[in-house]
Amino acid sequence: MIYNLDKINEMAEGDQDFVISVISVFLDEVPEDLESLENAVAAEDYENIYKLAHKIKPNVDLLGMEHTRARALDIETMGKTQASMEAIREQFPLLKTDVHQVISELKKDFDL
Repeated sequence: MIYNLDKINEMAEGDQDFVISVISVFLDEVPEDLESLENAVAAEDYENIYKLAHKIKPNVDLLGMEHTRARALDIETMGKTQASMEAIREQFPLLKTDVHQVISELKKDFDL
């Protein structure tokens, strides 16, 4: 399991509906953002690479996905500084794999 619900559970203070709500928002928004990020990488659109990685970062952080958050931060920084597109292309598949793995686990673990 590469996610951890400690942050969400602390915020929820025992409210399981809140936990499910946060997870549902993650499942709705992050795949769309990830697809948009993939399109931005393909188009070599640094500005949108930066913006989309920046948007994904707090969502994966909330789920305790530290390695994934670090990858999103790397991509965000590379987009902002217009670093090597090759480096971004190397990092993006790793981010995508992590996110898809967590999506699959969350759907299974929470019957969503």
